[in-house]
Amino acid sequence: MKVELRKGDITKQNVDAIVNAANTQLIMGGGVAGAIRRAGGAEINEEAMKKGPIPLGEAAVTKAGRLKAKFIIHAASMNLGSLATDKSIANSVRNSLVRAEELGLKTIAFPAVGCGIAGFPIREGARIILQTIQEFAPKCLEWARIVLFSQDDYEIFENVLNRT
Repeated sequence: MKVELRKGDITKQNVDAIVNAANTQLIMGGGVAGAIRRAGGAEINEEAMKKGPIPLGEAAVTKAGRLKAKFIIHAASMNLGSLATDKSIANSVRNSLVRAEELGLKTIAFPAVGCGIAGFPIREGARIILQTIQEFAPKCLEWARIVLFSQDDYEIFENVLNRT
């Protein structure tokens, strides 16, 4: 599977699915989740909350509202009010890829799952996210895009990607 990096707004990506950095309750408050809710509409949050709670490290799928994407895959890398761990990030990224495969998708966009509100260090998070994606053996997914909002985060991911 091809992996690419992009600096920008994840809500504007023309992909089959956007991954939301979620909590286990699937409440879309701030950070990436808030941006997705604002851009895609409150119906994404309403549908997500009906599917929650989900176990830490799991992923759930909703429609994408007004976004270009068809689906939002909610990657639960943290419990509500707590921090992400290396294991919860790896599991939630892997389970997001599994959900995309179950839907027969070809393209997916990830944020820096677990590295914003969930408080995990960005450099280590980049290593875990990239390694998890690169080790996944897809049947239909063709590429994964990691979309970083800040230039600093983009450069950290780029440095980690170039070392692998």
